[in-house]
Amino acid sequence: MAPPHVRSAPAAPRNSLRNAIAAAALAGLAGSLLVPPPARATDTGFEEQVLFKAGPETADGNAYSCFRIPALVTTVRGTVLAFAEGRKGNCGDATDIDVVVKRSADGGRTWSPLEVVDEGRGDTHGNPAPVVDRRSGRITLLTTDNRGRPDAGNCDVPCDRTPHMQHSDDGAHWSEPEDLTRELRPPGWNSWYATGPGHGIQLAHGPHPGRLVVGLNAESHDGTRGHANHAALALSDDGGAHWRLGAVDTHTAAPDGTYAQKPSELTLAERADGTVYAGGREQDGTELGNRDFAVSPDGGTAFAGPFRAVPDLYTPMVQGSVAVLRPGRWLFASPADPDRRRSMTIRSSYDEGRTWEGVERGRLVTADWAGYSDMAVVDGETSTAGLLYEAGRGNARDEIRFARFTEDWLGPRSGPLPTTPDRAPGARDAYVLGSPRPVRGRSGGGLAFDGVDDAVRLPYRASLPLGTRDFTAVLWFRSSAARSTAAGALFARPAAAWLSAARTPSAAAQAEQPLLWMGGMGGAPQVALRVAPGGRVTGQVMAVAGAGPARTAVVRSAAYGDGLWHRVVLRRGGGRIVLTVDGAASSVPGVPGTVSRNSTFGVHLGQRPDGRAWLSGELDDVRVYGRALTDDEVARLGRPVRPGGPDPSRDLLLWLPLDHVDRAQAARESDGSAGPGSGAATRP
Repeated sequence: MAPPHVRSAPAAPRNSLRNAIAAAALAGLAGSLLVPPPARATDTGFEEQVLFKAGPETADGNAYSCFRIPALVTTVRGTVLAFAEGRKGNCGDATDIDVVVKRSADGGRTWSPLEVVDEGRGDTHGNPAPVVDRRSGRITLLTTDNRGRPDAGNCDVPCDRTPHMQHSDDGAHWSEPEDLTRELRPPGWNSWYATGPGHGIQLAHGPHPGRLVVGLNAESHDGTRGHANHAALALSDDGGAHWRLGAVDTHTAAPDGTYAQKPSELTLAERADGTVYAGGREQDGTELGNRDFAVSPDGGTAFAGPFRAVPDLYTPMVQGSVAVLRPGRWLFASPADPDRRRSMTIRSSYDEGRTWEGVERGRLVTADWAGYSDMAVVDGETSTAGLLYEAGRGNARDEIRFARFTEDWLGPRSGPLPTTPDRAPGARDAYVLGSPRPVRGRSGGGLAFDGVDDAVRLPYRASLPLGTRDFTAVLWFRSSAARSTAAGALFARPAAAWLSAARTPSAAAQAEQPLLWMGGMGGAPQVALRVAPGGRVTGQVMAVAGAGPARTAVVRSAAYGDGLWHRVVLRRGGGRIVLTVDGAASSVPGVPGTVSRNSTFGVHLGQRPDGRAWLSGELDDVRVYGRALTDDEVARLGRPVRPGGPDPSRDLLLWLPLDHVDRAQAARESDGSAGPGSGAATRP
């Protein structure tokens, strides 16, 4: 559950998926494409069912309005326990909430009726965080309570929250909740407090085998405003009988109320050497990324350093979950759309969370709306896992689904992607997605993108975010901008391509032609160049300064979707945003602040970061500079350097000539022995 001041199968067979997409497109549906959840398909290693849904589930004869905040754990007897918050009256975070559970004795195929573990009785009882002691078999459940309210409003800030624990030896009978405030909530953590949500872990290696570890997050209030955020670990060395506070990472607010990092809702895993990996939801920090992480090498007693963001691990701002499927393969489950809570995707790590697969290599569970999740191994002998997650065709709070899947369904480790050179100083080659065709460009060779799944994406490096700097983006493009319906392009997308089923079917959105995109999506800071429906080139700059909202500047040209090559220049400098196409300039007042903050960060050519629009056209010689070039400098790009003239590489951040694609290297390394390839790096 997020703090109160924050708003809070396989895929279906290819032909049937395309039919569903076509039907939606022809029906002219607005918004996100609504595709049914994957059908049960035990012969393919994936099966799914709705486990909690408003209405049918009752406790003491009272129906629940919705279920949220899943948590999943497997006991030593092999019983799978699925926890959730059962919310009465409404779906608000501070309503009358019970902690409920269902049990499965056959690895998640069938489930018991709903049972109440901790009854709210008008108050909010939630944030379930179960953990199993493998020695005794005892299950400990940590939860958090606050005073409930009859409406759908949030808990008042500061919100007085109290941690509790319960025990069970079989998952069916539970002790009464026991207050853990004295042990786990320091007096200064007075604004917000939450256990988990999601399962804790028991250490098997390192200096503290047998220790139980659960994630916590909290905030402090000085009577006027929140001034500190705390990410922490709760520890027990006696099987859950007694708890104490372990590692704590505290971040304080800047004078303007912003935080550099604000980790919350921790998900935990243990590395082979006993190091505790804590991955968190990054909640409104100014550093790039919606995910962050820290590690504890001493069994959770202290963190080795502060939480650090993972800028290019694509998720919206939402809780996510990590599980160790087997030694050598970790899993991360989260919505993969960087803008909104939808498209639940499972991504793998083969180096214990140091790097993660790019989203295009992950396994799409559903294209529906999706939110919080938890994962657990339900059958270690067959490497079968369970995913308990919020989802819905109309809203991520519609229901909680349970998906059971095998490693075979996830697929083997992928080899490296093809690359194209980035000639900027110190740059790594860019990844090539799909199969763009080489063409004769305006300046040497170029690439033709098919409007389906062709794109170029740059691996993250610290020099790419433009921040508060002036900049210049220059490229050549050619496009007819003539697509008028979604259906043709959607038919062509591979069923397993990331976010393929979630693309917006409106004709206008599909006619959008993304050229260059740097930054986030939606209301996040960004710089974007695209050809709008009808052929008008559009430059969009969204920036944010301090704690205020983002501001947007949009500048448009005449129509250029005529199938001819055109040179586009987008500049920020002198307080203006200037768009020039073939020498014809348009400008608007600039927006102050940073164009890269508090969001998932990526640099894409030919693709929106959320995968909902793709370029059907050609690109050549794409460059971005960290300053505003003069007209003369722009005119001389691509010409021989004059003796004594300005250095054309000064402040050059990226330079993609697009005159070569190296597919041979990727083919040579496709046996899976190569490095992480297109992964998001988390470092330590």
